[in-house]
Amino acid sequence: MRLRTAAWAATSVLGTGAATLAAGRYAADAALRPPRPRNDGGSRPTAGFEGTRLTVHSHDDARIAVTRSLAARLPGVYGLTGRGVHAAVGPVLEDATAAEPRPHAVVRELRRVDRGRLSIGATVRLTPQVYVGDPGEALGMEYADVEIPGELGPLPAWFVPGDRSAWVITVHGLGATREHPLTLLPFYRSHSLPVLDLAYRGDEGAPPSLDGIGHLGNSEWRDLDAAIRYAVEHGAQRVILHGWSSGATMALHAAAHSPLRDRVVGLVLDSPVLEWSRTVRALASSRGTPRALLPLVVRAVQGRAGLPESRDELLADPAKLTVPTLLLHGPADTIAPWDGSRALAAHRQNLVSLHKIAHAPHAAMWNADPHGYEEKLRRFLTPFM
Repeated sequence: MRLRTAAWAATSVLGTGAATLAAGRYAADAALRPPRPRNDGGSRPTAGFEGTRLTVHSHDDARIAVTRSLAARLPGVYGLTGRGVHAAVGPVLEDATAAEPRPHAVVRELRRVDRGRLSIGATVRLTPQVYVGDPGEALGMEYADVEIPGELGPLPAWFVPGDRSAWVITVHGLGATREHPLTLLPFYRSHSLPVLDLAYRGDEGAPPSLDGIGHLGNSEWRDLDAAIRYAVEHGAQRVILHGWSSGATMALHAAAHSPLRDRVVGLVLDSPVLEWSRTVRALASSRGTPRALLPLVVRAVQGRAGLPESRDELLADPAKLTVPTLLLHGPADTIAPWDGSRALAAHRQNLVSLHKIAHAPHAAMWNADPHGYEEKLRRFLTPFM
């Protein structure tokens, strides 16, 4: 709505041609601007989840009833966030749903309320971010706050120790924070793998990007490169990069271009952003950009972020992929269409293992199937442990 209002206001002041161009640039910035942190205990909706507004109908210690919708019936485990509240919900309770007297509600397992209080009538959203807080607060894990020297300034990160010489560096994606990878920390700790969970330019506590917007990994990968250097300087013999969304794209860039790329022995890519123009269109549409402005948004983003001129070109060159890669993606992703992942896997069948996960929104592959995701991950990591 704000984007439409901005477009109409600009038209009245500047004239149709100039206003359309200005509105396109405005929409491009809005699509790629990092989300502002919330100070009310909730978390921002991540890319692909902005439109999943649900109303709380009822709840008790073990169940919660929310508005019936396709989003409410997604399989798996999700965070539930709203003003002043963050909770975690499990699968849909089919028996309870069938018995629910209100036909417009879906009942899910309520696992816990981390922050705030759920109230009847409150508006909430699903999110792939299941935990809030640091690894100690959220998971009771031993960890350290560390500071990584980055290109633009110090980068905060959480380090969870482990006994192995191979380190995992986790890097979140669009609209998320370093709290998103917390879902995988129990898995990595169970396998004694040290984890460095990175915040990069534009994140809270990290320096802003030079132009104030994200570049879909095209510049942010240099912060991941700094994290690889930090890991090697602090004892890592080998490094595994695990990225979500644009964080997965950062991992591909780092594995191809980092001066320490010889230390990168494996990649785990969840919902990678590869066909950038389709992702930009999806982001802009999800944030209210009128359809007529989308071509201008794509053009503006290409110039601002320095993305490839060919709109069909993948952000990562398959020919530069040299390490074993586990790719987790699915056809339900509307932000980073999985056609790009299938193309990458087809180009490098000798290196890429593609695991399809059904009914999973963007960057929510673990959420849709935690057991299957972790089993694929365990098998992939075995040679490195």
